[in-house]
Amino acid sequence: MLVDIIEVKPLTAYKLYLRFEDGTSGEIDISKIITFKGIFAKLKDKQYFSTVKVNSDIGTICWENGADISPCTLYKLIKH
Repeated sequence: MLVDIIEVKPLTAYKLYLRFEDGTSGEIDISKIITFKGIFAKLKDKQYFSTVKVNSDIGTICWENGADISPCTLYKLIKH
């Protein structure tokens, strides 16, 4: 089941608050699931990291450089 992200708020360091369309919400530390290489390299800059937005067309979070993370992955991490 695919559940879209409808809200994102940058917190401290590499943590984000996420809320999904089914009401599930929580905090996640992105540094624990990505390796700041390739398309994710730019996210190591905490100011850039905090520019994260929700892309409602694809139902997940993304950054201006095209980096995004599967909403399924994020949902599973928050639910468990």
